[in-house]
Amino acid sequence: MSRAIFNKTLRGGLILGLLAAVSACGTTYNVPTASDKNTQMAANMFAEERDPATAQAGRRLSTSAALRQFAQVVARVEPVAERFCKQETADRPDFNCDINIVVDEQMPVRNAYQTYTKDGRPVVAFTVPMIADARNPDELAFVMGHEMGHHLGQHMHKQKQQAMAGAIILGAVAAYGQASANASNPYRYRGNDQQVLQDSMTLGAGVGQMAYSQTYELESDVIGAAITKAAGYDPVKGARFFARPEGQKTQDGNLSFWGTHPPDAKRLATVLATVEGIEANGGITRKTN
Repeated sequence: MSRAIFNKTLRGGLILGLLAAVSACGTTYNVPTASDKNTQMAANMFAEERDPATAQAGRRLSTSAALRQFAQVVARVEPVAERFCKQETADRPDFNCDINIVVDEQMPVRNAYQTYTKDGRPVVAFTVPMIADARNPDELAFVMGHEMGHHLGQHMHKQKQQAMAGAIILGAVAAYGQASANASNPYRYRGNDQQVLQDSMTLGAGVGQMAYSQTYELESDVIGAAITKAAGYDPVKGARFFARPEGQKTQDGNLSFWGTHPPDAKRLATVLATVEGIEANGGITRKTN
C-alpha cells in the first residue's frame, strides 16, 4: 500500500472513530416522527406566532405578580418532574432527581437554562425578565419541563464527552499529518505545528460538542411535553413560546434564549406528535439497546 493511500485510510479511520465516539452519546428517548397533520398544524401555529395580527397576546403581569405566578407553576411542576425522574431512572439509584428550580436575579436578559451545582445537584434557572415575559402558566411549565429534560437526557455530560472525543480525534489527525510531513521532509519549518495542533483540537471539540445538539433540543421538548402534561398544563400551548419571532442575539451580541433554542415549526410538530403519543400510549418511550 502506498503512503498516500495509507494516510488517506488512516484519516478516514480516525474520522469514523470520531463518529462512533459521538454516536454513543445519542438520545435516551424516542423522538416521534411528526405526521403530515402534525406538520401542517405546527406550520399554521408557527405562522400565527409570526404574524402580529394573529399571535397570542397573553396578559402581561407586573414583576411581582409574574414571580407569584412562577412560584405557583414551580409548586406544581417540580414534584411531578422529580417523580417522573425517579420513575425513569429507577435502574440508576445514584441518579440525582433533586431538581432545584431557582430565579437568577443577576442575568438582565430573558433566559432559562439548566446547570449543576458544585456538588452535582441539577438546577433549572429562570431570569426575572424571562418570568415576566411569559404569556401564561403553560409557557412557564413547558420551558421548565424542557430544561429539566436536558438533565434527564444528560445532555451536558454527553456534550462534554463529545467535545473530548472530537478534540482527541482531530488532534490525532493533525499530529499524524505533521509526523508524516516531517518524515517526508526532515528540514521543513515546524514553528507553527503546536498552534496547528491546538487549533485542530479546538475545532474537534467544537464539532464534537455540536453533534446531536438539535436532536437533544427535540428530546428535551419530548420530555418537557410529558412533564408539562403530567403537571396539568397544556404542552402545545406552552410550546408556542419557542415560535416567537425573537432575535437570535441580545443587544450586547450574546446568544439569546432563542439563539440557543432555535425556533422552528419542527419543534411544534414534535410536541404535537408527543402529546398524541402520550394520549394513545400513556407516556413517552425510551430507546431499547
